[in-house]
Amino acid sequence: MTEIIKIEKRYYRYFIDLILEIVKMSSISKKEVLKRVKMNNFNQVEEYFRQGQSALACSGHYGNWEMAMLAAGLYFSAKEYVIYKPINNSIFEGWFNRLRTRYGNILLPMRQTLRQIVATKDQITLFCLASDQSPVREEVQYTLEFLHQPTAVLMGLEKLAKQTNRPVFYFDIKRVKRGYYEIDCVPMCTNPATAQLYEITQLFYEKLSQSIQRDPEYWLWSHNRWKLNN
Repeated sequence: MTEIIKIEKRYYRYFIDLILEIVKMSSISKKEVLKRVKMNNFNQVEEYFRQGQSALACSGHYGNWEMAMLAAGLYFSAKEYVIYKPINNSIFEGWFNRLRTRYGNILLPMRQTLRQIVATKDQITLFCLASDQSPVREEVQYTLEFLHQPTAVLMGLEKLAKQTNRPVFYFDIKRVKRGYYEIDCVPMCTNPATAQLYEITQLFYEKLSQSIQRDPEYWLWSHNRWKLNN
């Protein structure tokens, strides 16, 4: 219990930093983004683009995922689509949309993803997903164990990967120091067509679990990930 309390305190300290960093992103320059976010192994992803192939990238709500997506749009040559779940507050929605698209990223509401995949099939693209959100109760298709809890999960990443056979990379975000991050582009599944049912989903949660276990205070614990368990 003592360790849990320590993690909780570190989490809330970091959460305040995260809010300040996100606010700062509304005016941050390209040069400053590239200074603050180092993307390792990005040439592994870029090699697919050079060969004329698109890719998928996934992460969780871990570290400053907002700045990570902003940086990815500057590092990669492919057109970047950031898939997101719209929020009900139109003021916050507009502010976040302007923030996320400052340097060319294209925002794509979750339910329009397949349509846009088809519309851009002849273009080289990188579709990015934060895949640790909860599905609505009526759409639960699969439950797995995540952080020792039965967890209903979204299947969107796996469905996209299987339908397109695009390589999937896990963006492993690491906080170096206050306001500075490194992202390891980790090949997670390079041939999704041959993956077993639920394999890609399992792989994602295994990678995310490893990130959280390394530095638990940087995951967004307050977003009530297990609300469907109640």
